Amino acid sequence: MLDAAFEAGLSGPGRLHDLLVHVEACTPGELRSRGEGLGFVWGMAPTPFGEAFVAATPRGVHRIAFVAGRADALCELAELQAAWPRATAREESAVAAAHLARAFRPGGPPRPLHLWVRGTNLQIAVWRALLELPSGALVSYSDLARHVATPRAVRAVAAAVARNPVAWVIPCHRVVRRDGDLAGYAWGLDRKAALIGWEAARRDDLNALTARRP
Repeated sequence: MLDAAFEAGLSGPGRLHDLLVHVEACTPGELRSRGEGLGFVWGMAPTPFGEAFVAATPRGVHRIAFVAGRADALCELAELQAAWPRATAREESAVAAAHLARAFRPGGPPRPLHLWVRGTNLQIAVWRALLELPSGALVSYSDLARHVATPRAVRAVAAAVARNPVAWVIPCHRVVRRDGDLAGYAWGLDRKAALIGWEAARRDDLNALTARRP
């Protein structure tokens, strides 16, 4: 069923913004440099699911995290600076708001949204697999592990899902337990349920619209 869902997502209307998201991983050299010569812009802005922190470079969006306020955003900034101690970071509220507006735009961003993320090979594979899953569909941790060719590494795959650095855009909220339980979510189960419900409603609306076309 998972394979069918992935295949259907390539040709149907359910992918929404997923086809317009390009993921690029940090290179070993960039990791070794610890951010030397790298400049981040960051800020916080409202989204349909609460306020969010965003950090980006000219290469792409690096981090989106839901936050409860500026104190949470500064904690996110501190984690960013710890990961990239030689990089610079400046607050740009307008740029942050523009990134979030594109990410949460109904129907997806008007042009490709680039992500520049830091992760292991397995993490990158898991995050890319999540982007292939049709919007509104759910997948279990074990089926996701099978899809990325690591059927015995369910715990490692679950850890990769939990380490997703770009909330909503990389849709880790679509992963549930095999019995349908929502399991965990870094930004709260209530928000996860809201994200799943919103995507399901958009999928149903699109399907109804498609069915009415001659």
